[in-house]
Amino acid sequence: MKTWSLAAAALLACGPAAAQFKSPDDAVEYRQGALAVMGHHFGRIGAMASGKAPFDAKAAQADADLVLTLSRLPWSAFVEGSDKGDTSAKPEVWSQPDKFKAASAKFQDAVVKLSATAAKATRADDLKAAFGATADTCKSCHDDFRKKH
Repeated sequence: MKTWSLAAAALLACGPAAAQFKSPDDAVEYRQGALAVMGHHFGRIGAMASGKAPFDAKAAQADADLVLTLSRLPWSAFVEGSDKGDTSAKPEVWSQPDKFKAASAKFQDAVVKLSATAAKATRADDLKAAFGATADTCKSCHDDFRKKH
């Protein structure tokens, strides 16, 4: 079992400069780690926005900041050859690169708005619209570029 906390520490330490990978498998592992950690923190915001977890302004902002940082990482790891092996990425990532790039940019723009919203949020309802808009970009990208499990 992979240790995501170690992956998260490595991701944060390496930043986007880690785009040079020794192998396609390293790229897959890198992007999966970034997406998993991002999903965890995004889910915490969603739990607050939906009332499933108590609202905590500091935690919402910290999670949104982490999602913002992590949202910049996975895209450079969709390198040539990383479409094989243990990946959920559809071939469309590589056959429709402009559409994929646009989807990732739309997601990142939504995350910027989510982070700004979280910075001002004083109650869970303040997060709902920005969280929903960001979640919609996730779903759209998953629908087009992620294999169903």
